[in-house]
Amino acid sequence: MTKTTEQNKHTVEKIGGTSISNTDAVLKNIFLKGGKGSFYNRVFVVSAYAGVTNLLIEDKKTGNPGVFSLFSSTESDWTWGDALTAVGVRMREINASIFDDNADRAAADNFVRERIEGVRSCLLDIQRLCSFGHFRVDDHLSTVKEMLSALGEAQSAHNTALLLRQHGVNASFIDLTGWRTEESPTLDERLNTALAQVDLEKELPILTGYAHCREGMMQIYGRGYTEATFSRVAVLTNAAEAIIHKEFHLSSADPNLVGENKVRKIGKTNYDVADQLSNMGMEAIHPRAAKGLRQADIPLRVKNTFDPDDPGTVISGDYISDVPGAEIITGRKSVLALEFFEQDMVGVKGYDTAILSALERHRVSIVSKSSNANSITHYLYGSLKAARRVSADLEEKFPSASITVRKVAVLSVIGSDLNRSGLTSTAVSALAKEGIELLGMQQPMRHVDIQFVIDAEDYDKGVAVLHRVLVENTDDTAKRQEAA
Repeated sequence: MTKTTEQNKHTVEKIGGTSISNTDAVLKNIFLKGGKGSFYNRVFVVSAYAGVTNLLIEDKKTGNPGVFSLFSSTESDWTWGDALTAVGVRMREINASIFDDNADRAAADNFVRERIEGVRSCLLDIQRLCSFGHFRVDDHLSTVKEMLSALGEAQSAHNTALLLRQHGVNASFIDLTGWRTEESPTLDERLNTALAQVDLEKELPILTGYAHCREGMMQIYGRGYTEATFSRVAVLTNAAEAIIHKEFHLSSADPNLVGENKVRKIGKTNYDVADQLSNMGMEAIHPRAAKGLRQADIPLRVKNTFDPDDPGTVISGDYISDVPGAEIITGRKSVLALEFFEQDMVGVKGYDTAILSALERHRVSIVSKSSNANSITHYLYGSLKAARRVSADLEEKFPSASITVRKVAVLSVIGSDLNRSGLTSTAVSALAKEGIELLGMQQPMRHVDIQFVIDAEDYDKGVAVLHRVLVENTDDTAKRQEAA
């Protein structure tokens, strides 16, 4: 297929790991819902089945080591091999739960076996090579991480194409992982070559979420590489719309904190709001992926896989609600407040630069920042150990400064237009009435978000309180949805 100067009529769609793991729902609600006429003019990018990438790299939530973590560790030379075997077992269990047809299951199992054993052979070769003093394992770790990351998406895309062909769909498996190829093209070159001969009128391409490229997907995007692939495909093909299928609606708060019956679907919002959500760890889409769609003026639709008749939430570049008010209450429960106080800071330059340099050196992410005449406070997302290293570096450079690190939480009220009279005072009063002490507050002039710094143990309660007074006890959301 080729990109035209005008927007094409096809969609580019991504299916998340939790959704793709529910094969029946994905087939019924996404691929086959509209009947034969809905099969084509669609491009799909799929994530690995839920939990598989955790086994290959490491568990995002618990930190439990995966194959990569074990391979890169100096504690053991062999435990990674057992872990890789366990991944193969898990992948074949997934195949068994999906395929009734013996031939297709055999094809799926053979595919997994070839990939697992190919990776094992490669890792053993690296170990043997690095047993000589001239070579170091560390020099190859980024490449190993890229190779392992590709395994999960390769399986899910291969399986999805097999399943669709069972149902009479002309589906093609588009392998972007660079398996057994010598080329190392750029991402755009990889995608353009893979899609060059695809006829979207007659063919349904299923692309791996991981795309091997010169830049290194994991190196640039981390675990958000699937969304980066998805976004870039949409931009290069000038899609009419980009669609993400998730296991939930993009809603006004975490239903586990405020109740399933109290959250409200957003319906419409903009990419600025999506960026604020990413900053709070509640990604609708990876911020770098969102940037490409926004610049290409391609709207993003977030749909609930398990509620297929609902149109979902549309995120666009220029949307601003006609009815000002809060759309989403979220935040970060575990944040480190690093406060730098120096009485002699007034009128002296260089402190900010030194602090930012230390944060970058120790790879600590900034959630937000506040400052006054003689103090600068950064609210950080990272390990306490890393934050203390930053503190130690700064104490050495500025021996007269007072530097403290404290665990806090950040509540965030987000909306496309928060310029509503009394909104901030309502929020502050509600928190005070519930006995939640306000440690700090930030309200940028752009009226897109307001942040409240509170004690970490008050986070869950704080989300519920703000949602109640700013979302549940108002009719703003209903008015916004009517206006949209």
